[in-house]
Amino acid sequence: MINKLVAKIQKTNAPIVVGLDPMLAYIPEHIKEKAFKEYGETLEGAAEAIWQFNKGILDTTADLIPAVKPQIAMYEQFGVPGVAAYKKTVDYAKSKDLVIIGDVKRGDIGSTSEAYAVGHLGRVQIGSNRIAGFDEDFATVNPYLGSDGIKPFIKVCKEENKGIFILVKTSNPSSGEFQDRLIDGRPLYEWVGEKVNEWGAEHMGECGYSYVGCVVGATYPEMGKVLRKVMPKTYILVPGYGAQGGKAKDLVHYFNEDGLGAIVNSSRGIIAAYKQEAYAKFGAENYADASRQAVLDMIEDIDSALN
Repeated sequence: MINKLVAKIQKTNAPIVVGLDPMLAYIPEHIKEKAFKEYGETLEGAAEAIWQFNKGILDTTADLIPAVKPQIAMYEQFGVPGVAAYKKTVDYAKSKDLVIIGDVKRGDIGSTSEAYAVGHLGRVQIGSNRIAGFDEDFATVNPYLGSDGIKPFIKVCKEENKGIFILVKTSNPSSGEFQDRLIDGRPLYEWVGEKVNEWGAEHMGECGYSYVGCVVGATYPEMGKVLRKVMPKTYILVPGYGAQGGKAKDLVHYFNEDGLGAIVNSSRGIIAAYKQEAYAKFGAENYADASRQAVLDMIEDIDSALN
């Protein structure tokens, strides 16, 4: 799957991923009103509104982008109907040939880790059938429990031609409470980066990059520069662009000289673009068109920084 991701980035010339992280506050009133009229102000109504909102964005941006990244917590808050909307979103994005990065941040050990890996990236054995559950192409994984938590994912990725992005240096303000702690004179994130590079070296794609990727936030560009050297053949998923303060000019060192090696995420900066002053002219009725323009602007912003 890393080969497909790289190929689609090259085809679109857009090293970006749209984060489908819907909150009810982002969804225009006309979509919510229609969903609530049919299902009531219920979990089912909220899930329907989320699904229709996502569908509109996918319909208007799919030709511009290589991938989407739905954040499962935004769906889980609406219970079983929300999880069903997550699955519908994954399937619909797949029908448009987009690469799906399931932002699930799983991290456990043994059979539990294996179950997470099978559920999101693999196929579960049911009698004589092997059936995919959520069927994302990549999943985000927390490495805090060590190799025991990662190896089941790598095993499933190898079997299914899928991939993972391992958290190394996250974009949130308090990430340094643990990730920046010095161990033998070096910050923890560097040690994690070295381990990711080690895991990935054994699992390279034909494109020259590993299907064991990592997450490094746009809000820490100097650390990103260091980690790019620590993990030269690791694809970096970069959150924190736009709404969290990350700027395109800060991301140059996340990429390799071949112009590849990183994919930058924007979530509410794109899906809630119509709420921003720059895109207010589109209005809530045309929220998806505002999202399309925000994608075009992001592509131009990153391209100008890289070139």
